[in-house]
Amino acid sequence: MAEILSHNILGLPRRRFDTVIVGAGGAGMRCSLQLAANDVNVAVLSKVFPTRSHTVAAQGGIGASLGNMSEDNWYWHMFDTVKGSDYLGDQDAIEFMCKEAPSAVYELEHYGMPFDRNADGTIYQRPFGGHTSNLGEKPVQRACAAADRTGHALLHTLYQQNVRSKTQFFIEWMAIDVVMNNDGDCVGVIALEMETGEIMFFESKATVLATGGAGRIWAASTNAFINTGDGVGMAARAGIPLQDMEFWQFHPTGVAGAGVLITEGVRGEGGILLNSSGERFMERYAPTYKDLAPRDFVSRSMGQEINEGRGCGPKKDHVLLKLDHLGSEKILKKLPSIREIAIKFANVDPIKEPIPVVPTIHYQMGGIPTDVNGQVVVPSSNDGMSGDHTLVDGLYAIGECACVSVHGANRLGTNSLLDLVVFGRATGRHLVEKGVAKEAFKKVSSEAADLSIQRLSRMDSAKSGEKVQDVADEIRETTQKNCGVFRSKELLQKGVEAINQIEEKVSSIFFKDKSKTFNTARVEALEVENMIEAAKATIISAEARKESRGAHSHDDYPDRDDNTWMKHTLWFAKNNRLDYKPVILKPSSVASFAPKKRTF
Repeated sequence: MAEILSHNILGLPRRRFDTVIVGAGGAGMRCSLQLAANDVNVAVLSKVFPTRSHTVAAQGGIGASLGNMSEDNWYWHMFDTVKGSDYLGDQDAIEFMCKEAPSAVYELEHYGMPFDRNADGTIYQRPFGGHTSNLGEKPVQRACAAADRTGHALLHTLYQQNVRSKTQFFIEWMAIDVVMNNDGDCVGVIALEMETGEIMFFESKATVLATGGAGRIWAASTNAFINTGDGVGMAARAGIPLQDMEFWQFHPTGVAGAGVLITEGVRGEGGILLNSSGERFMERYAPTYKDLAPRDFVSRSMGQEINEGRGCGPKKDHVLLKLDHLGSEKILKKLPSIREIAIKFANVDPIKEPIPVVPTIHYQMGGIPTDVNGQVVVPSSNDGMSGDHTLVDGLYAIGECACVSVHGANRLGTNSLLDLVVFGRATGRHLVEKGVAKEAFKKVSSEAADLSIQRLSRMDSAKSGEKVQDVADEIRETTQKNCGVFRSKELLQKGVEAINQIEEKVSSIFFKDKSKTFNTARVEALEVENMIEAAKATIISAEARKESRGAHSHDDYPDRDDNTWMKHTLWFAKNNRLDYKPVILKPSSVASFAPKKRTF
C-alpha cells in the first residue's frame, strides 16, 4: 500500500506511489496492469469509474496482422499506417507498433477478451478503411472485433485483470496539475477528490498521463463529455509543447444531429454511403477502396457531396449509410449496438432503412510528444528542427493524449485501440525494466504547487465573472466554426483572434456554488482551463500550416507541400510560440516508405 504521510508537503496532504497514472482508459489500465503484475506500487486516478472511460465507446476493432482470414503481415500494416498518416507519422514508431500488434492482441485474448470467432476458433477479423494487402493491392481483413463493442470488451477485460492484480484505483479524482521540481523533473500530480472537494499531492517517481483526447472542444463530437483535454492542458501549463494539434480526425459517420459514432465496421461488413440520388458516390472518389478509403478522404468526399447540393434530408446536410441489404441476421449478430444507436438517436431501424450520417469530430492525432516508451520528449533548444531532444525525467504520456507519432496527419481505423495496448504495455515494461520501484523519490520544490493552489483559490473566492458553461460553449463554437473539415486562411485567422479573446475570459470564470461536496461547477471550471489550451494549440497550429495534409484540409493551399511542411508542429503555451521538428522517415529495420501522392 501507498505510504500515507502524517505531515503535509506543499501545504497539502501527500500520498506516495512508485507510479501514478492519470486516466483509467485502455492505455492507463494496460500500463497499470503491467506495473501491478510486477509488484510496482501504482495508483490510477480517474474522473469516472474505470469501465466508463471513453475507450468503452470504441466499436469496430483493433488492428493486427494475424492473417486469420487471408495472408497478412506487419510490413503491410506498416505501409497502410504510413500512407494513412499522409507520411507525417514517424516510421520507426509505426514499425514498432505494427510489429507488436499480434502479440498485444493474443495477450488480450489470454486475458479473457471475448473476440468474435471463426468456425475454426481463430479470432474473427473484418475489413476496415485503409487496410490492404501487398502494399495497397486490395482490402484485407485485419480488424479483430468483438461484435461492434470492441472497446467495451477491451476495457472490461483490462479492469478485471487490474482488480486481480490489486491495482489501487482512485475513482472520481481529477488531476489538476503535474508537479515539476527546480530541476525540471516531474515529481507527481495535484489532484482533487470530487466527493469531498479536498486536494492532495500524489508524489511519484513516474507520472503517466493517459487522459484521452480533447474532442469536447468541438460543438459536434463523438467524444464523451469527460474528454476535455486534461492531459494536454496539464502538460501545456508545465511548459511542455503540444505536437501536431492541427490534425483532428472527423469520423465520416456520426449520426446526423446527434454526433453519436457509427463504426467504420459497418462499412467493413458491407455498408455503403449514398447521396440524395441514391448513388454510391465513393466509387467516384476512391475507385479501388470505395467506402473503405481512409477517414480523412471519406469525410472530405462526403463534405463535397453535401456542399455541391447532393446531401439528403430537408436541409440537404447529411448523406445516408445503407446496410439493410446485409440482412437482419448479419446486422443482429455483427452490429447489434449500431442498430440500437440508430433506433435511439436517428429514429431509424437500419434493418429497414438507411442511417443519416455526417462527418463528426472524433480523434486527436496530436498531443504530448513522446518516444515509444512513453517518455515525454522536448527540443533541446529553440530550434526543434535540429532534431536534438531531451527527456522530461519522471513524465510519461500514452494513448490519445500522447503523440508518438504513429498517426501523423490521419489515423487509420483500428489503430487507436492498438495504440493504447501497445504503448501502454511498452511504457509499463520500460518502468519495470528500469527498476522504478527501487528508485528514490526526487526532491520536491517548496513552491511547486503554488500556482495550482492560487488557481483554485481564485475560483473559490470569485464573486462575479464569466459563467463556466458560457465560456465552454464559446470555445466549442469557435473551434467548430473556424477549424472544421474544410479550412481557409480567413476562417483560421478569425479563429485565432476569437480563441485569444476567449482565453482572457477563462481567467475570470466563476461559479456561484462554493460547496465542497461533488461540486460539478468547480470540476467544469478546471476542465475549461484545459479546453482552452487544447483549442489554442489546435487553431494556432492550423493557421500556421500552409498546406493540405491528412485531416488538415486547407482551401487556400489544397496540395500537400513536402518541401516546406514535412515536419511536426510544436506549440508552446507561453506566448503561443510555434516551433517544428523533423518527421522520422527512417524505420528501424526496413527501407523507408518515400512520400507519394495518396490514391485510393
